Amino acid sequence: MFEDVAISLKIAVEAGTPILLASLGEIYAERSGVLNLGVEGMMMLGAVVGFATTLTTKNPILGVLLASLVAALLSLVHAFACVSLKANQVVSGLALTMLGVGISGVLGRQFVGSPLPVRVAEASIPGLSDIPLIGKALFSHDPFVYLSYALVVILWFVLYKTKLGIEIRAVGEDPSAADAAGVNVALVQYGCVALGGALAGLGGAYLSVVYTPAWIENMTAGRGWIAIALVIFAMWDPLRAVIGAYLFGGLEALQFRLQQALFFGYRIPVTLLGSLPYIATIAVLVFASSEAVRKRIGAPSALGKPYFREERVF
Repeated sequence: MFEDVAISLKIAVEAGTPILLASLGEIYAERSGVLNLGVEGMMMLGAVVGFATTLTTKNPILGVLLASLVAALLSLVHAFACVSLKANQVVSGLALTMLGVGISGVLGRQFVGSPLPVRVAEASIPGLSDIPLIGKALFSHDPFVYLSYALVVILWFVLYKTKLGIEIRAVGEDPSAADAAGVNVALVQYGCVALGGALAGLGGAYLSVVYTPAWIENMTAGRGWIAIALVIFAMWDPLRAVIGAYLFGGLEALQFRLQQALFFGYRIPVTLLGSLPYIATIAVLVFASSEAVRKRIGAPSALGKPYFREERVF
């Protein structure tokens, strides 16, 4: 029984890793006051670039790095539109998703059915992987899962324990006050949006290079939208994002476990099981749709609002 639980937890961690990576980047973007609904498009583009590069060079590290770079560059289109041109952030984000999905569909058409010649092997951590139950679940993974652990700690530390983190949070709460204090609001927002794009691309590349080493049309399957909902679920905190990501990953893993289970003599429809993560996503978004609720759970005050320097407070 313990072995089955450990395997289920291990699957939940792996399934939740791409969502966690994308949500960490979105947390930084939203903490700086920029809402980016283009996460799905950036993940898709990262997935196809990561797969194509790995297939061509047989180097998954290069594939993942290039995927992150390309997705970061795509995110700068959103930053330019919203930070420099003061465009509507919702419209720009949706356009970014459509752009990323469209480009990935065109580029990936030739790779459908192509086997990946290299695989990223698991690397169990000696000692820790032998711990009952949690050892296999947390310390018997590929290196990119361990990278996600490190990123959670680093990004949390930067956000709450450094001067840069204070500036990011100040820009997201009151950009005019941050500007008056000498903070370059546009630079902070550009940097956070680019980081969000890089991590979304990394999450997409993890899907196509490691988790499911293949290219499949629409392979992100809405994980970018789940990542956006997870930011709200985590209350814009990188440490809480870990719990949420693995819960969503667990829902994905649970559907395969429940397919063979009988309830009152009937099997739950596969389509209903497959919709569990998305039902949870909709529930989170509906819950956070109220402005009062958003303030209560700690949403950045300037989130989604363009900053006009003429309104600077002296």
